[in-house]
Amino acid sequence: MLDQVKKLMEMKKQADLLKKELEATVIEVQETRGIKLVVNGAQLFQSLEIDESLLTPANKNRIQMDLIKNLNTAIKRSQQAAANKMKNMPGFNLPGLS
Repeated sequence: MLDQVKKLMEMKKQADLLKKELEATVIEVQETRGIKLVVNGAQLFQSLEIDESLLTPANKNRIQMDLIKNLNTAIKRSQQAAANKMKNMPGFNLPGLS
């Protein structure tokens, strides 16, 4: 029983460390011209930049579609970064992360 508690405490410590590492990981995405997103490894968006030349009513649909594309790419890259970090941490070698 005591060994299990120690293992759980160690896993919590590693999870906290992983969380801090993911929050410090910066992922920049600029899949489309004029739109740049920055997200961290914990999937929290840090910034969004849109080139002013795109901000016209005629570009509304394009900007919306480009934002969706960039957001999806940013989330995917953030998930990949998290999976890679978890793969390298002892005790977090979970099936399906490779």
